[in-house]
Amino acid sequence: MKNVSFGFKLISFIRFAIGFFIIIISALLFMPFMILFIPFRGIRIRMGNLYGKIAGPAVIYAIGMRPKVLNRERIKEHYPAIYISNHSTALDPLIAIWICPVGGCGVAKKEISYVPFFGQVYWLAGHILLDRSNQQAAIASLQEAAKWVDKYDLSLWVWPEGTRSQDGRLLPFKKGFIHMAIATGLPIVPIVVHNGHKRWPSRTYLIYPGPFTIEILPPVDTSSWKTETLDEHMEEIYKIYTEQLPEDQKPLPQQSN
Repeated sequence: MKNVSFGFKLISFIRFAIGFFIIIISALLFMPFMILFIPFRGIRIRMGNLYGKIAGPAVIYAIGMRPKVLNRERIKEHYPAIYISNHSTALDPLIAIWICPVGGCGVAKKEISYVPFFGQVYWLAGHILLDRSNQQAAIASLQEAAKWVDKYDLSLWVWPEGTRSQDGRLLPFKKGFIHMAIATGLPIVPIVVHNGHKRWPSRTYLIYPGPFTIEILPPVDTSSWKTETLDEHMEEIYKIYTEQLPEDQKPLPQQSN
């Protein structure tokens, strides 16, 4: 994938530009309505979900991707829930806003708000932005999120790794999503993205059109989870991913939790 021709780079840039144009147009259509509903976070979150249902698949297909979604019915069958996904490709935000159900609130690093147009929609929609450089502020945001779940009847979408993998391999999980599961009692629905890193690697505009798979796994009940056994629960969820991912996405020994 490293040795690519100028022609391929040009076509990739055109695909990238088309995708970004779709994001701009759809963002400009939705942002005025979100501004009108600034006092009503629950409404803005759901408006953001509708934006995602349009912009997410529109961009994914426009840039030449052919996603296959397995067991998508589990999203609706298990709502509300905490949906988690491995974080290995530049496609991840698009996958999240597409697959996440209406009434789903995203949890992401604050840096996502700096992405032109997409980031502003994400912020206006009322999704949760974490400051990873300030642990106390991040914990406070997660505690606040647990309250919103009950108040607005929300689901949550989380990338447990906290940052995007550069080579597609699973990184160690952070504990925030386990704390939220314990606080809310919501089931965890693992979502596995297979080979997305081969279609659109991290930190590049080079796009390799083709198929990839999004697999929704059975939910994990968290109603009996306790803080005292937090590490055990995290290992349980991490093991699900290490068993489901292909060899080239499994963590290296030094990367494991």
